[in-house]
Amino acid sequence: MPVYQLSEKLIFPHPKLAEDGVLAIGGDLSPERLILAYQNGIFPWYNENEPIIWHAPNPRFVLFPEKFKKSDSLKQLIKKQLYTCTFNMQFEDVMRNCKTIKRKNEDGTWISNEIIEAYYRLFQYGFAQSVEVKNNEGKLVGGLYGVTIGKVFFGESMFSIEPNTSKLALAWLIENSDYKLVDTQVYTNHLNSLGAEFISLKKFLLLLQKYIYE
Repeated sequence: MPVYQLSEKLIFPHPKLAEDGVLAIGGDLSPERLILAYQNGIFPWYNENEPIIWHAPNPRFVLFPEKFKKSDSLKQLIKKQLYTCTFNMQFEDVMRNCKTIKRKNEDGTWISNEIIEAYYRLFQYGFAQSVEVKNNEGKLVGGLYGVTIGKVFFGESMFSIEPNTSKLALAWLIENSDYKLVDTQVYTNHLNSLGAEFISLKKFLLLLQKYIYE
């Protein structure tokens, strides 16, 4: 199957037409296009200085909030009350930390300045959210951000400067919101340990239509 070249029109091919998860290239990162993409199970993922590449993986890796697994270490961390969690207080700072944090087995990051600007616009429109984790000195030491539509949270990235603070951010998000589905997009060992699982793209799209309009 071909990879579709997007035009200026706000339209995407059906996600089922993706090949190895890749659906289309081109277009832009306007709020309108991004919202349309996420509503249809599509998201941008590409390296800086490359054309925008749009993805719709099959199967899809997701986390049902009721299946979130708290490790013993996370439970202990929560019990110690060493950190304060907040929503949407430092959205851009969270994104920039996700961009610069060093990760195992990764040479760089896909989060470019273009991505930061685009998702900050989504945040200003009310379609993106961050969780900040601060230590007792008020320093930002962990967090996550993503797109939010209806009762679905589309997770984009997370970071930890101090151990387990990204897990703490996810636990806070789940326990202090009414999301029915967290889209984690693609498999990682980290997310698998927290209870994320594969579902078919068909099932994912049905759940989207059910939950984004609630």
